[in-house]
Amino acid sequence: MAVSTVRRRRLGGMLRKLREERKLTAEVVAEATGMSQPKLTRIETAHTAAKIEDVNKLLDYYGCDDEDFRAGLIAITKDGSKRGWWLSYRDVINASATDLIMLETEASTFKTYEPAFIPGLFQTAEYARLVIDRLRTMKGGTVDDLVQVRMARQSILTRPNPVEVWAVIHEAALGVIANRPDIMGPQLDKLLTLSRLANVNIQIMPAGAAIHPGMSGAFALLGFPQRKDLDVVFIEGALNGFWVEDPTDVELYRAKFQEITAEALSVDSSLDFITAQRDKIK
Repeated sequence: MAVSTVRRRRLGGMLRKLREERKLTAEVVAEATGMSQPKLTRIETAHTAAKIEDVNKLLDYYGCDDEDFRAGLIAITKDGSKRGWWLSYRDVINASATDLIMLETEASTFKTYEPAFIPGLFQTAEYARLVIDRLRTMKGGTVDDLVQVRMARQSILTRPNPVEVWAVIHEAALGVIANRPDIMGPQLDKLLTLSRLANVNIQIMPAGAAIHPGMSGAFALLGFPQRKDLDVVFIEGALNGFWVEDPTDVELYRAKFQEITAEALSVDSSLDFITAQRDKIK
């Protein structure tokens, strides 16, 4: 299984940046490291997966003494040998979904704003089934297959050293299927249960909130333990997801998320709001 294409692009881009900062041509670096110039170019342009020995050799040649930075790039490279549970669903999920799942398993933090639905990491199977059935555009796989994928993703919330999730959900998402209390009741119960986990924070964006950056749409910011400049943003589309990878752009989304959390109800008030919504439909 190849490393996530998102992470491969980031790895190649950073290696290329290191070379260009030193004003070295690909030909010079290739000759000095014993690597062919076409191979170096394929690594830098994410057309081939790098080996750990290749990355270490390049970092040594570039004089990279930032151990955190090196560890981050090596961690990306090691991901190329991982064989995750998602391989069983490679005919069901598209490339951007595969990237998202792979990156979720590596991430230390996951921050998301969702204006229309309960985030996938928080969904019950029945809620997920209803949403997927109405919105899916992919031709491969069944609804049950896609529900299984969504449920499997949630293991990152309760694994040892779980991902830290901070989700802001618009009030409207809590009433999307209020006419189905058999589905929405258990879904709100699940939100309340998850909110008790030490690694999960949930805020509700009230309908009467002032204009805020989340009004431009849903997104998720995935953070990684090595360095902030390895973080990425995922924006889900109808057919495929869109990745924001440039560190400067990712920082804009980080600031955007901070503004969103400041405008939303506090965590405690949000818990009260979810509880009141749950009580209304039971």
